[in-house]
Amino acid sequence: MIIPVILCGGSGTRLWPLSRKSYPKQFVPIIGGKSLLQLTAERVAPLGPQLMLVAAEAHRFLVAEALQSIDSPTQAILEPKGRNTAAAMALAALQAAHIGQKDALLLFCPADHHIPDAESFRDCIGGAIPAAEGGAIVTFGVGPSFPSTAYGYIEAGDPLPGQSHALRAVRFIEKPDAGTAQDLLLLGSFLWNAGIFLCRADTLIAALHRHAPDILAACQAALPESAPAEQLPQSQKDLYWVRPASTAFEACRSQSFDYAVMEHHDSVAVVPFKGSWSDVGSWNAVADLAPADERGNRIEGMGYAIDASNTFVHAPCRPVVALGTRDLLIVDTPDALLVTDRDHAEAVKTAVSLLEGEGCTQAVTHRKVARPWGWYDSIDMGERFQVKRIGVKPGASLSLQKHHHRAEHWIVVKGTAEVQCGEERFLLTENESTYIPIGATHRLHNPGKLELEMIEVQSGAYLGEDDIVRLEDTYGRTETSKT
Repeated sequence: MIIPVILCGGSGTRLWPLSRKSYPKQFVPIIGGKSLLQLTAERVAPLGPQLMLVAAEAHRFLVAEALQSIDSPTQAILEPKGRNTAAAMALAALQAAHIGQKDALLLFCPADHHIPDAESFRDCIGGAIPAAEGGAIVTFGVGPSFPSTAYGYIEAGDPLPGQSHALRAVRFIEKPDAGTAQDLLLLGSFLWNAGIFLCRADTLIAALHRHAPDILAACQAALPESAPAEQLPQSQKDLYWVRPASTAFEACRSQSFDYAVMEHHDSVAVVPFKGSWSDVGSWNAVADLAPADERGNRIEGMGYAIDASNTFVHAPCRPVVALGTRDLLIVDTPDALLVTDRDHAEAVKTAVSLLEGEGCTQAVTHRKVARPWGWYDSIDMGERFQVKRIGVKPGASLSLQKHHHRAEHWIVVKGTAEVQCGEERFLLTENESTYIPIGATHRLHNPGKLELEMIEVQSGAYLGEDDIVRLEDTYGRTETSKT
């Protein structure tokens, strides 16, 4: 049996400003209105009767939303803090053993890769099963099409005895310089490391015990066999959270599985994947997914290229004109704009670090923020006021709360709102409004079958997101934040 394990980590800095730490690229609808996580889940779900994910605790509701269209029982292990792929894979293997599946094959897939030919991918996985069942850790390689310095490389050797697809992995080379990458390409025996692994759960645990015993021990301490799984509240899906103990897991060191195990293990195989693959790891990679015109321009949304060549424009919200440009990447969002030469696409994360160091909130969060009940968009603000658009999913509610420093005016523009303000409960329909005084206990609920959309005008001496006293919450949140 195969259990697909989707690794949902990543900070999202390389595709800023579309992807940000609070909303990394695996959750962003990038391709055909779907996120990379959705596409990954659709690709691997046919391989096994259940899915497993490893994701950040902070992204739990983004995970739940992405999986709404996937008809497969799912467990999501929620990391209290990111500790790289070795720890994430250890947690998944231990959880598989806890549920009686220590001999199951675990297929580890990054959530943020794009593989358009799902059938070819599943055929490739099928070819790797015999080697994995025989005790090898199988990784997958992609034939390099150019001398990339952004990918790791695997040297493929002779076929394993009795295997028709799996080759011996001779050595790993991490992200070489340009000259070395050119030499590896010319040798013909090197593949790009796709970061996908297939092995038995007990094989992985044994390999970690041998090569990274401290990582395994920390994960074992954080994920005792008695740890209960928690069903997602108010969900019709069979989705369960598994929460490792925070203190024990945060004590684990951070290291990739390649460094911790693969470079040292003596039973490693590689299976070549001949289909199309991208890690969508830079804006150059995103641009290459879009069709090009006769001058090499690639346009998404409301972009225009006039007397331009080899220019990519991502403009989902407003007209963006590239006039007489060459070799540029232009990415527009409601609150931040990126313009970079194609040769500097890999340095976007450096710009994000600079912005974050300056305290720029756009480095980390979007103006529009996803919440378990829907979303809110901060459309205007000034001294002593702030205006937000708020969308509430059908049947969803914000927490019961109050504010010490601000009052709120609510105006319904679409749908129906059920409002609790103090002891009163009443309905508001389109074009109706209400006032929430400072200190009043209040709650907003959408009783309808369509999304509720409203405008909220906040006014007061302090409008920070930490001015919330949450009294009741449907989603199990206890931290102070916008509901």
